[in-house]
Amino acid sequence: MPSAARISGILTPNITPVDAAGRVDEDKLRGYVDWLIERGVDGLYPNGSTGEFVRFTAEERRRIVRIVVDQTRGRVPVLAGAAEANARETIDACNDYADVGVRAVAIVAPFYYRLSSEGVYAYFREIAAAVRVDVTLYNIPLFASPIDVDTAVRLASECPRIIGIKDSSGDLPAMMRMIAAIRPMREDFTFLTGWDTALAPMLIVGADGGTNATSGVVPELTRSLHRAVVDGRIDDAIRLQYQLQPLFEAMLSLGEFPEGFRAGARSRGWDLGLGRVPVSEDQRQQIAAMQNRIDHLVAGVQGDLLSTPAAPTTRREEGCSPDAIDQIVRRVLAQLQG
Repeated sequence: MPSAARISGILTPNITPVDAAGRVDEDKLRGYVDWLIERGVDGLYPNGSTGEFVRFTAEERRRIVRIVVDQTRGRVPVLAGAAEANARETIDACNDYADVGVRAVAIVAPFYYRLSSEGVYAYFREIAAAVRVDVTLYNIPLFASPIDVDTAVRLASECPRIIGIKDSSGDLPAMMRMIAAIRPMREDFTFLTGWDTALAPMLIVGADGGTNATSGVVPELTRSLHRAVVDGRIDDAIRLQYQLQPLFEAMLSLGEFPEGFRAGARSRGWDLGLGRVPVSEDQRQQIAAMQNRIDHLVAGVQGDLLSTPAAPTTRREEGCSPDAIDQIVRRVLAQLQG
């Protein structure tokens, strides 16, 4: 049976460190996990898109999860990416991760072949019926078959093992429709956003947290943003969103994803190596040229966080009325739109 408590906070989709030969660097990964936890992340998310899961073998993916779970030592929950090429292999990975002790798994909808909504429903229903670990849906329509609102609602209503959704579309109205439809029938259901530019608005309308690549570079910023919303300090959350925005966009624009986030990690003293995809000499020069800008943006974020006094904590009331949420959303959207 699924666990009762919702997953919440910022869970870092950690970069996978590699050595000069392109192998998983276990020592570096363990140190990086400790660094993230010490800076306040609420969980780890190995084998996500930022961790380049499709560029590692199935055996390497399992090893990465084992290392992360072992190094966290129960300090924070682990949400493990468990997507494989087909349902049978995905089920095997899910059950392996259950044995290791992850809190839940995240499964992207089938990729490469575009499936219909009914095909996406059948895929997740088969997996949910066969695994012994909680499952979060992972909607990333840029790379995989989309999980539309109706399909998410249907799966939530029929599959107790499916306990949440991680949405990387950035579609705020869709998130609101899912929350409105699912939360009244599934209080245990978790809503996470994976799109950094929508973090504050998604949290304000009721998302429980995020799996944000920027948290692997400036975990203090994403944590502060999440806590600002939880505490009801919406203006602070919006201010922090504006600090996050240019850094995220700079890292996203650099070379082949997630090289920009590896550059961001270098700005914090972590050389996690180059990713698994080859880069040309021109791209290497582009990365080197962009490093200074990313260094500057990271330093600016750190300076702003250190110079801002801690605000008093007044926890946001649970179950905010629809009218109150509507007023907040209108204010946020107005400010974000200038």
